[in-house]
Amino acid sequence: MSTYSRKSTVDSNMTAACSTETSMKKTPTLEMSHATELPESTLCVACSADGRLLGLGHSRGFSVWCACSLLCAAEWLQDGLEMTSIQITRMAEKAYLLATVDDMGVARVFAYHCESIHLLSVINTMENINKRSICLTFELSEGGHYGAASISCNSDVWLEVYHFPSDAWLKELEMEPSQNQDPDSSADVEVKWSPLAAVIKIQPPKTPAGTELDGPLEVLQKNDFLTYCLALDKDMGSSQWDEQPFDKEAGKINESLRRCTHHFLLPCGQFPGDSHAKDQPALPVSVCVWWSGSHNLFHYLLRKSPKNKTDVEPMLDVLWPNAKEILCSAVSRCTRFIALGLDDALVCVWDRQSGSPLSVVPVSATDSAFSRMQFVDFRPESADDSQTAATVCLSVLCKSGTVHAVTSGRGAQSCTAQLNERPKDSGDIPTVIAPVPFLQSMMLVVQRNGKMFLQDVLNKTKVCFLNPPKTFQISTPCSPVYALNTKQQTLVIQGEQESSCSAGRQSQLFSFTFGEHGIMEQYIISHPDSQRQNTLEEACNIYLRQRALSVDERNKAIAHTWKQLQDTAELEQQRHSQLRGSSTSCFAPSADWRQINHLNP
Repeated sequence: MSTYSRKSTVDSNMTAACSTETSMKKTPTLEMSHATELPESTLCVACSADGRLLGLGHSRGFSVWCACSLLCAAEWLQDGLEMTSIQITRMAEKAYLLATVDDMGVARVFAYHCESIHLLSVINTMENINKRSICLTFELSEGGHYGAASISCNSDVWLEVYHFPSDAWLKELEMEPSQNQDPDSSADVEVKWSPLAAVIKIQPPKTPAGTELDGPLEVLQKNDFLTYCLALDKDMGSSQWDEQPFDKEAGKINESLRRCTHHFLLPCGQFPGDSHAKDQPALPVSVCVWWSGSHNLFHYLLRKSPKNKTDVEPMLDVLWPNAKEILCSAVSRCTRFIALGLDDALVCVWDRQSGSPLSVVPVSATDSAFSRMQFVDFRPESADDSQTAATVCLSVLCKSGTVHAVTSGRGAQSCTAQLNERPKDSGDIPTVIAPVPFLQSMMLVVQRNGKMFLQDVLNKTKVCFLNPPKTFQISTPCSPVYALNTKQQTLVIQGEQESSCSAGRQSQLFSFTFGEHGIMEQYIISHPDSQRQNTLEEACNIYLRQRALSVDERNKAIAHTWKQLQDTAELEQQRHSQLRGSSTSCFAPSADWRQINHLNP
């Protein structure tokens, strides 16, 4: 009996191994299509939305490359400088803006025009060494109309939003011939570019001074919901955030600083500020912001800054509170939907068109917190537009390495699926989960061990592996340098020779073209160049259809919410009677559906 049992176990193990090997063999491999040598110490790469240019940040500056030929078109060099972040966007037909941050935390704005690079502005100049400001992040809006920089100085952190004089810069670039540039330097000679304007300076909001909260019920009775929402957040003056912006010993920016995450938002339905942007649908109208340790998502309209005022006071226009702390966020391509990954494994998707949550979905990942989330294009072939108008698909990465797919929509049942097992080996932990905009329901996955593959989020299957050439590997797979080219449907990623093959490893840029692979044909999709703007009547019709589809779900949610409120009220009254005068913070009903609009008249 024991012999038979052992033999059965061995046979079953062999069968499982053979099955795994067979499944791996069935997954096709996409080989590299092109490669070229990279400048020394390349640290970042970005691709323009039109697919024409690549921006590469490296030691001694950065360079602009042609995305088709992978040849250098121009470079801006400065000794002793390393670019750690770069972004590129098209400002006009032959003019591009670039945003960079170097290893010392200095942010700059450049223009690429007529095969020349021009320095237009330095965001945080070091006028006083004792008040040195460090740029943590710097991002341009698509089209280069606005820029936002997260800046730290003496343990204070804030977000500055700038309006760029695009029209003036274009005229100045046309009037400035490339001959006026010193051939021995990357700096322009005697050129004064139009200055950018600060639109708003956003600091972490604080609970009004002198406010004492005996308990959340008392606050709600006073109808001071804004004060209650701000009180949920951690104290902005807490010592755990009082850190220096630059760690001298580690030689890098301090990661324990309170961080700000922002997203530029385009016009969407009847959202505040949309009425003033009918003629410019591609121009951002607002920016949404949340701070680490916060429960609240803040919205600020991008108004023009007042004259004769350098320190622009923030004006909060919309507040969306959440019952749990925000850990990560993502915005859909059209910026209609904003997804928030909350503590306790909750995903909340807000719909800007209706001004309310599309869904609040619990994910079975309570053993690990969320670290990153992305929208994935979801286009069912035979679905009715009226039902899929508010259907979204998200990929969520947990700190444990597990990846979850979340599909939800108004009038549709939300569903979640775990796409991988919890990695037993640290090398299998994903470091990149990025949606591939031109492939339906597809995301790119890069693991710590350097493995790359495309995964179908809906079917939970690996579509193909991406292999570099033999004797080569992906550089720094824990933080790979890569970019997706939507127009050319390609992936470029940094690689290098394996250590055993060469004493001096030369970095290369690998290019993978998805359109050339037959298995990709069924996944390739195309996006319209501009988003269709709904009229007021169309927006109302869509909203009414969605309300009709979701009536049963909303009734259940309302009943569940009232039950939670009643249970919480009873619990708070009991605790308040026992510990009178003590403050509590456990009041956490499903407040995700609440919002405060037009806080400033």
